[in-house]
Amino acid sequence: MELLDVLTRNQPVFIGLVFLLGLMVGSFLNVVIYRLPEMLERNWKAQCAELTGGEHVQPTDRFNLIVPRSRCPKCGHQITAIENIPVISYLVLGGKCSACRSGIPMRYPLVELVTGVLSAAIAWQMGAHMSTLFALVFTWSLVALSGIDLDTKLLPDAITLPLLWLGLLVSLSVLKANGQPVFPPLADAVIGAAAGYLSLWSVYHLFRIITGKEGMGYGDFKLLAAIGAWLGWQYLPLTIVLSALVGAIVGGIALAMSGKRSQTPIPFGPFLAAAGWISLMWGENIMSAYLSFSGLR
Repeated sequence: MELLDVLTRNQPVFIGLVFLLGLMVGSFLNVVIYRLPEMLERNWKAQCAELTGGEHVQPTDRFNLIVPRSRCPKCGHQITAIENIPVISYLVLGGKCSACRSGIPMRYPLVELVTGVLSAAIAWQMGAHMSTLFALVFTWSLVALSGIDLDTKLLPDAITLPLLWLGLLVSLSVLKANGQPVFPPLADAVIGAAAGYLSLWSVYHLFRIITGKEGMGYGDFKLLAAIGAWLGWQYLPLTIVLSALVGAIVGGIALAMSGKRSQTPIPFGPFLAAAGWISLMWGENIMSAYLSFSGLR
């Protein structure tokens, strides 16, 4: 409690510490983004072989989020601790492997920096409260899901479902920041989870019936259900509108820059994640401003 009191009185120190924590978590999220899909693929292949009676050669190497240690994909050089300092190591190494000098993808320091900045924003907005810890977990999960969806167009149940259940559990406690409740009561969270899932589920099937094509995946339903559990049903319309707006802008720019056809599939998960995070941070202000502007308040 004394440490919490100190951090409460020294907000710049608290924000700085959370920023550093976010950088370190971002480094781990890079591992999650890269390895979790591979772990799931290995597991799927083993299950398919077991169900069909086919032969499956189980890899002998241990592969999870902890082992083996990170290596350069080009030369196999094992990344040392000094080479794994978030952002700083990338800058010191000039964005290249210390052994073979092949380029290190910019996405690694970018994920670290984005996670650090978003974490610091949470700390600045909410202060040193227990609710901040849960908001950080929510944020980190959204970053991981966005990275995986961009890479594989998958939103794994291994993250979306625990995030959904944790959101419902968090709603059991009245957590406050700056004297205001941060997360919705249980009833709003349950309705938010159900409405979040069913809204996109309905759109998916309606789109499939009309066009004969699939417009999104079931992972998107589960992600919006998780966001509904964390924020409550009241923020679902705002989240959906923001995700569509951000998706249209970013998707249009990306297609224009890449020169690809408009039929090129673009993962929707990152836009849902961005909209959910914005709704967590400024949702109430955005909705109040809209109601005032439209004359409804």
